[in-house]
Amino acid sequence: MRSIFITGGASGIGLAAARRFAREGWTIGIGDIDETGMRRAASELSAYAAPLDVRDRGRWGPALDGFVAQIGRLDVLLNNAGIARYGMFEEVSPAEADLQVDINVKGVINGAYAALPHLKATAGSRLINVASCAGLFGSPGLAVYSATKFAVRGLSEALDVEFARHGIGVACVMPWFVETPILDSGSAGTNRTIRDATAGQPVYSVDEAAEVIWQAAHGRERDYIVGKAGRQVRFASKWMPERFRRRLKAAVMG
Repeated sequence: MRSIFITGGASGIGLAAARRFAREGWTIGIGDIDETGMRRAASELSAYAAPLDVRDRGRWGPALDGFVAQIGRLDVLLNNAGIARYGMFEEVSPAEADLQVDINVKGVINGAYAALPHLKATAGSRLINVASCAGLFGSPGLAVYSATKFAVRGLSEALDVEFARHGIGVACVMPWFVETPILDSGSAGTNRTIRDATAGQPVYSVDEAAEVIWQAAHGRERDYIVGKAGRQVRFASKWMPERFRRRLKAAVMG
């Protein structure tokens, strides 16, 4: 029986992914700071649950070790936990910037370190890091968040090469806007939220994101985009960068 451990698995994309893999008979492990939501998800899916603040390196070992002790293997670690703060750079406090870096970057790094011994011991294992299409281009209103997702992309690219010698595949999943509570994130300096930025833009479902994660767990590619809009943005930012940048500036200016 194959197994997956999911951070941020109590809600949103993480919970949808847990449900997707559970339907296929996988053993599910969930780590989350939301202990109430985590217990609810664990009860629904007969999943292993471990309270986990991904920033705390000391909590990672017990969480993963306890899960692997039950099933004897770790086929996939899904580094999904993440947060965002929306607003112009000066509207986002240094403390809010630090929080994004600590969870979105350090949390992913901590997960990679903790999972590596278990992934090495499991043939055909995968490390899947959830970034964002905000990691494809510098996203106004999401400057620090965008920077953290660029970092996750870069880490995934490097580890995909490094971990190949251990027989571990690495994938980076980059969602466009997905209907999760993160869309209602703002910052202390503004009453605007990410949902304001979705005006006129498609918003995809958590089930669509979960399906892409399922594909990433079974494929051999490194990068996976959630949503047609995300694929269009990747094309534009790669092949028409100056035109794309001018459009972003024009949008911000008015």
